[in-house]
Amino acid sequence: MRIGELSRRTRVPTRLLRYYEEQRLLAPAREENGYRHFEDGDVYRVQQIRGLLDSGLTTEIIRRILPYLTEPGEIHPRPERLNPETVALLWDEADRIKQRVDCLNRNREAILGYLAAVQVDRRRTPPPEDGPATG
Repeated sequence: MRIGELSRRTRVPTRLLRYYEEQRLLAPAREENGYRHFEDGDVYRVQQIRGLLDSGLTTEIIRRILPYLTEPGEIHPRPERLNPETVALLWDEADRIKQRVDCLNRNREAILGYLAAVQVDRRRTPPPEDGPATG
């Protein structure tokens, strides 16, 4: 399939698909006329890439772990490809994600503390704020 069809099937703009190719996340074949040719499996690969990007991973990390991801929820490690540099990169990413989670938890607690202080629960809406006087 051509890039337009892949874009339609994945709902990912062609511009992003070209970017994924530039980042070596996709490797389409080229036809004689230079057009990109994608396989049906690339639909799933683009969905994986989108999910990983949405979860906050960088394209560098995605590029390194894509070879291990073959099916949803399945990881097939290949020890010969997991070099010390990749291991260190993954540990650093895990630490970065933990810091983000901790920050989000602190923000959530602050918001809940504020709501408790003003005694607003989900069953009722806060009273309207006084607006500027009219008239």
